Amino acid sequence: MVVRSVLLFVLAAVAEIGGAWLVWQGVREQRGWAGLGVIALGIYGFVATLQPDAHFGRILAAYGGVFVAGSLAWGMVFDGFRPDRWDVIGSVICVVGVAIIMYAPRAQ
Repeated sequence: MVVRSVLLFVLAAVAEIGGAWLVWQGVREQRGWAGLGVIALGIYGFVATLQPDAHFGRILAAYGGVFVAGSLAWGMVFDGFRPDRWDVIGSVICVVGVAIIMYAPRAQ
């Protein structure tokens, strides 16, 4: 179940971050990709619903940490962004937070 959840977080990150990047490219860089970005953002919304946990707030809170780390990685790959140590430390803290929120043992 954890592997499925992690894969869904990765897929959601690609859809949302990629969609936002495509909109950015369409609007800020005058490329015609904004429509594709809007579609990808819609796909993200559906992917998030596939998480095994039934609590919307928990899923979106955890995804926020995935989004932080994923956005930095996306910027490195697609825009040549080089994070500094504070970016890295902050994203590691976020990913640890994701693990705690999603996978800590809870009473059922």
